Amino acid sequence: MTSRICTSLALAIALTAAATSRAAEPPRVSPATDAAAAGLVEIRTVSPQIQLDIRYAGANNFTGAPVPGYQAPACYLLAPVAQALAKVEADLRSAGYGLRVYDCYRPVRAVQAFMAWVHDPREQSRKAVQYPDLDKPQLLADGYIAERSGHSRGATVDLGLLDCRTGACVVMDMGTDFDFFGVRAHTETPGLTRAQRGNRQQLLQAMARRGFANYPQEWWHYTLRPEPDPGTAYDVPVQ
Repeated sequence: MTSRICTSLALAIALTAAATSRAAEPPRVSPATDAAAAGLVEIRTVSPQIQLDIRYAGANNFTGAPVPGYQAPACYLLAPVAQALAKVEADLRSAGYGLRVYDCYRPVRAVQAFMAWVHDPREQSRKAVQYPDLDKPQLLADGYIAERSGHSRGATVDLGLLDCRTGACVVMDMGTDFDFFGVRAHTETPGLTRAQRGNRQQLLQAMARRGFANYPQEWWHYTLRPEPDPGTAYDVPVQ
């Protein structure tokens, strides 16, 4: 009996270890060479009013330069994610608000460029603006930059709120700019004004209604749950 129990316990441990190993495996990189082959949809084809401010296509980002893989300021997402985001935009527009999108699908090569940047101690051009209280190694240790990104799977989007009630849409105060690395960017951080906290909660609730979950360290970061294809990443250029 003892032998059978030990054997069963060993098998359970082995199965658990195997499942953990599979969960930790990186997604495969799709061989697709363009957005259509990857099943990626440009958000404005399903939500024409949505505003884009794709930071990595220009120099206004934490690296201080356009990021490899971004050839145009466009937002691509897997079709179910794009459709869900279009519903969020429609919900908000009906109440006089809207979305401003900062990043959507992110090519694998862009993630690799971020890793090269974080390991380059010489490039500090945006430190005072976007990571004033942290050194570059902390950006990795604290989870602001990662070796792999959900953005590359086409199910994650970075965005903020617009107030369109007067007809001209105005960016709402979320407490920090997009890609501010530090505690103040955490969704539930203390020290926000009532308006800033309310704006974050409004975004959180609007996204949650359509199935998006927030990454608590970044008020702007949302992923559709369940992801349509969590085992696949893409490296087609944004163009």
